Amino acid sequence: MQIEGIFNNTVNLLGKSIDLRAKSHNLISSNIANAETPNFVPKTLVFEQELQGALKSSQSAQQTISAPHARHIPIRSTWTGRALQSVSGQVIETPAKTPGKDGNAVELEDEMGLMAENQIMFNASVQMLNKKFDGLRNAIKGTP
Repeated sequence: MQIEGIFNNTVNLLGKSIDLRAKSHNLISSNIANAETPNFVPKTLVFEQELQGALKSSQSAQQTISAPHARHIPIRSTWTGRALQSVSGQVIETPAKTPGKDGNAVELEDEMGLMAENQIMFNASVQMLNKKFDGLRNAIKGTP
């Protein structure tokens, strides 16, 4: 069981999203690198639905742990960490509609578009995580 402290579901979710986007980047890079390899079939990492499912299951599993003393603040407990850690995505083959004469199924334009989209989502996740940590830093320093 993971006890929520200064980190909440958002930080855990963003961290996992960054990890999965990095894995996806590696697969897309591999697809691009093999654009001239005969009989190569590109692969994609699918994880969005699995990530949403883990988040939903963790939100429904939230509970409050009773405080040991009446003057203590109760602690909310979630299984978010465990649910999100189990998300690894699924690698699937995504062949082109019309493979080349050598059997290569990589469509370079599509892969470049996927890479750009993945990079934008990765950067957005990193920026949101930075904002969360900036907020924590400001709270510790006592600045607005």
